[in-house]
Amino acid sequence: DAHKRAMPGRLVGVSVDARGNRAYRLSLQTREQHIRREKATSNICTAQVLLAVMASMYGVFHGPEGLKAIAQAVHKKAVLMAKGLEKLGYTIEPDTFFDTFTVEVGHMQGVIMRAAVAEGVNLRKVGETRIGMSLDERTRPATLEAVWRAFGGDFKVSDFPVEYRLPNALLRKSDYMTHPIFHMNRAESEMTRYIRRLSDRDLALDRAMIPLGSCTMKLNATAEMLPITWPEFSDIHPFVPVDQALGYKEMIDDLSAKLCQITGYDAFSMQPNSGAQGEYAGLLTIRNYHIANGDTHRDVCLIPTSAHGTNPASAQMVGMKVVVVKVLENGDIDLEDFRAKAQQHAANLSCCMITYPSTHGVFEETVKEICEITHANGGQVYLDGANMNAMVGLSRPGDIGSDVSHLNLHKTFCIPHGGGGPGMGPIGVKAHLAS
Repeated sequence: DAHKRAMPGRLVGVSVDARGNRAYRLSLQTREQHIRREKATSNICTAQVLLAVMASMYGVFHGPEGLKAIAQAVHKKAVLMAKGLEKLGYTIEPDTFFDTFTVEVGHMQGVIMRAAVAEGVNLRKVGETRIGMSLDERTRPATLEAVWRAFGGDFKVSDFPVEYRLPNALLRKSDYMTHPIFHMNRAESEMTRYIRRLSDRDLALDRAMIPLGSCTMKLNATAEMLPITWPEFSDIHPFVPVDQALGYKEMIDDLSAKLCQITGYDAFSMQPNSGAQGEYAGLLTIRNYHIANGDTHRDVCLIPTSAHGTNPASAQMVGMKVVVVKVLENGDIDLEDFRAKAQQHAANLSCCMITYPSTHGVFEETVKEICEITHANGGQVYLDGANMNAMVGLSRPGDIGSDVSHLNLHKTFCIPHGGGGPGMGPIGVKAHLAS
């Protein structure tokens, strides 16, 4: 209980609704909309709902029997692979495994991995003398035989008996997935109807306008969604060697160049997967910049009350001290209060975070002066670029005086972003932060 406010995300409690029925309710959210901003500790901007929905529907469709059968089939393949390698004299670690293990190969690591690539299989380099591999439900007998050939063996899957290699102590004895929904009629028509019934309980842009912020108001065009179903695009493994992902590199480099031109920044990092992660990465870049310059004491972040709520939480996460700046009655940043606090904390000022346009929907005319004040007092400017739709082609953050921004590509540039994730929150920086 003592650490609950430091926990990201939400706590869900059991309660009773107005009719006396058992119900679940949100008991605590450490996100900034629900508690004082300077006390916020969670910068999660959207739950990864799409991935959770896919996983849950996978479970509903297969049920406990289906998932068990899939797991058994995967484990059998892993055992077959291990038996073939052991027959060749290699040592498998660990002794107990489900679908993943490593093989001690000594100085033959490079030779074997190159031979596997020639067979159309990527293996994982582990240290200097080991090779790792993972198998799944898509692994075919031909793949096992190809790997054995890379290791110098000429076996067939049929040469080995099928068996398990899990000790009884690790086997689950209790029931699981006992809810009736996991035992429904799994015909495609019934699954389709069930999913449709669930979607009918929600409000989406294909039904009506949504009276909430931009985080929820994203409708993906069919033209955007189709490419993510192409196997050439979607089936690549995240750990493949760079020379097998040249198309991705070309695509990322092209996007980076275009974003630099649009924003006025000098370099982009595509690593952050959401706006919140973009904020964190951008602030971490500023923090590392000060450390590289010997200014390790610079840890104060000025944040107006009109800034996006995730800003203070992100600042807290990188170890900065948040100082809140007042706004005027019309919502604009109070320039005099900003100037006073920048001067007050000049010795320790790390950065300021401003939302442009601000949360009351205005592109403030004093933004250049705010950047100048920050720079004059030794700080960097983080401009929250989550909603820069209206300024694209007319104005550029890099020209205004900002040093770093994140962009929510799923908002401004229409990349796929279904059901709350995963999105894209790349950061753009000026040249002095790029290194």
